[in-house]
Amino acid sequence: MWPRIGDLRSLALGTPGPMRSDLNSLVLAGVKTATTGLLSEYATEGEELEYVGERLALVDDHDALVGVVEVTAVDVVRFADVKWDFARSEGEGHRDLDEWRAGHLRFWAGEGSTVTDDTPVVCVRLRLVSAGTGGIATGDLGT
Repeated sequence: MWPRIGDLRSLALGTPGPMRSDLNSLVLAGVKTATTGLLSEYATEGEELEYVGERLALVDDHDALVGVVEVTAVDVVRFADVKWDFARSEGEGHRDLDEWRAGHLRFWAGEGSTVTDDTPVVCVRLRLVSAGTGGIATGDLGT
């Protein structure tokens, strides 16, 4: 299960270290408004899909709160069916859909997951609700 902060499930982007720090910075700057995960990871983690209106605690490497995001859309699609509009909203600087796909394939392979065109992925759109200075473990999570 994902760690909780208050009543909020956590959102830990990427892998710990520079990647997570960079991705969190993009969310906090309002650049990253989407993220993609493997549907199979939800089963492995014993988690339900996010839902529209759900608020998530954006966390750092130590599961400390760095911000709160709200889910604005959730779609499960085949990896091959992710559209450029969505991929671009991940805000990670990919120049086109092929580059986005290659980057995600590399990431998931590095995590030990084989992904094909038919692999179901969860596309989550989000918006930043509140942000703090990193490492906030308490506070008003409902803002």
